This record gives sequence, structure tokens and C-alpha cells, in this order.
Amino acid sequence: MSWLNRDISSWLRPKPKKLSTAKQKQIIELFLNLYSSGFHLSEVVDFLDRSHLVESRLVSQMREDLFRGRSFSEMMAGIGFSDAVTTQLSLAELHGNLALSLEKISAYLENMRKVKKKLIEVSTYPLILLGFLVLIMLGLRNYLLPQMDAQNIGTQLISSFPQLFLALGAGLVTFFLLGFLYYRKSGKINVFRTLSHLPFGKGMIQAYLTAYYAREWGNLIGQGLELSQIFSMMQDQKSQLFQEIGRDLALSLDRGQSFSETVGGYPFFKEELPLMIEYGEVKSKLGSELEIYAEKTWEDFFRRVHKAMNVIQPLVFIFVALVIVLLYATMLSPIYQNMEVHL
Repeated sequence: MSWLNRDISSWLRPKPKKLSTAKQKQIIELFLNLYSSGFHLSEVVDFLDRSHLVESRLVSQMREDLFRGRSFSEMMAGIGFSDAVTTQLSLAELHGNLALSLEKISAYLENMRKVKKKLIEVSTYPLILLGFLVLIMLGLRNYLLPQMDAQNIGTQLISSFPQLFLALGAGLVTFFLLGFLYYRKSGKINVFRTLSHLPFGKGMIQAYLTAYYAREWGNLIGQGLELSQIFSMMQDQKSQLFQEIGRDLALSLDRGQSFSETVGGYPFFKEELPLMIEYGEVKSKLGSELEIYAEKTWEDFFRRVHKAMNVIQPLVFIFVALVIVLLYATMLSPIYQNMEVHL
């Protein structure tokens, strides 16, 4: 019944609008620089208020959260930081190495910013071309088709193209809505078990989750916390997946199952993770081993993402080019047939 202990104002306060990745990175870097210079949390907020480096509404929210005695992670959640970042901050407050965590979060946000920028670059131009194609098809349907033979296959295809395009778009929207509802209603461990068996994206999901959890476990273990304490802390975090894994690990520990054995049963982690845990436990260097492994796995994750982007971009252009060629072939077919009839 931990929810009974929550500040009732948190139930009444509207959910903050999520900050952009670039804005989150900017604020994290400001806190990192000021913490490194010896500032305390209240002094950091005062400095941000005087310097106007951060929007006044965000600083006002920070000051209000400080006045109410909320933690640093709760304060950042209150101004619109993502759950992924606030969970890392919450764990950093527990293991005490906040400056190092801020540095790693800054690097993580920078990589995510680059990924989002690349994704926008990949998708924007093809979407513009598809928009022009739809406009061209509508123009052909309204001005060119009435002058052509309605029984021609090309004419029929051009005439029905807008409906086909809308049906495809509606189908995709429905698919994503159903996926979103499944994600919201289902247990997060089950969701990621399912995703880890998909033929595409499996490697990226495994790399991301492995790097994320290995780093947090490594930080906590490196600070001397027992596994039972770590699993209990995980159940208090905002991330539902974090909570479920913490609960499952705690139950497994009570049953006498080892940490590495339980982690090995999760298909959404890389196969090397339980081996690294087992090796680190034998050498009594589990914390440092996991941190080193996490850094390498983060590199693998972002390498996979950039590789996928480099593959997707030419495929999208090829698809758009094929649609354009088919459009011209369909458009010219009835014209040539009409010319042959007149000849």
C-alpha cells in the first residue's frame, strides 16, 4: 500500500508535458556542470532562476517541488523528463554516484537525439514525395480520367488509388493502436518476451535492455548494496518493467534461484548477460564487470540503430521510386491505347 504514503498533491497536479530530448540533455548538462562545481540542489535552482538558462515555468516548478520536499528524480519528472531518465536518476540517488550518472545520462540523451534526427531525415523526404503522389493521383482522377476509357485497367487503378491509399493508412493506424492497447493492458515482461521473438528488431531490443539494466545493476552493486536490497528498490521505481523484473527477481531469490539463472530466463536480455553475472560473482567484481559490459553493449545498440537507419533509407527511396514508375506506367497506358485506337 505504498501509494497511501504519496503526497496527495501528486494526484491533483496535471501530468507535465514531456520535454524534448535536446531540452532534457541541456538541463542535465547544466546540473552536471553545477554539481561538479560544488553547488547543492537548492543553489542550482537559484542559479538557473537568476541566469535564465532554463525557462522560468520549469524553474518555478523545480522550486515548488523543492519546497514540498520532493527528491531530485521526482523534481525532474515534474518538469517533463522521460521515465527512462527519471528512473536512472532515482537509482543514482540510492547508490550515491549522481555526478557519474548525470554524465552517462547526458551521453545517452545525445545518442538518442542523433537517432531521432536520423529517423526524421529518413522519413521526411519520402513522406513529402508520397504526399505529392497523392495530389497527382487526385489531379489525374479529376481532370484526366474523365477523358479516358473507363474500362481500361490503368484508368481503374488510378481512379481507386486514393481509396487504396486511405485504406492502407487506416490499416496501419489500427495496427499501431491495437499494439499500443496491448502494451498498456499487458504485463511488461510478457510484452517484451513477445517483442524479443520478432524476426526484426530483436537485436536492438536485447541490446537496449541489456545495456540499461546492466549499467544500473552495476552501479548499485558497486556501491555495496545486497541483491535483496536492489530488487526491493526496483519495485519502487516508476518504470513498470523495472517493477515487474524487480518483483520477479525477489521471488526467485526467495526460492533459492541464483541471479544469473533468473536473468538467463528472460529472452529480452542478451545471452552474454547471465554469463557476465556468473563470471562477476565468481571473481567478486560483479559491479565493475557489469558497468564495463554495459558500456560495450550501449555501443552495440547505437551501432545497430545506425546500421538499421542506413538500410531503411535506401529501401524507402526504392519503394517511392517504384511507386512513381508504376504511376507513370499506369498513367501512360490508357493514353497509348487511345492513340492506337485513333490510328
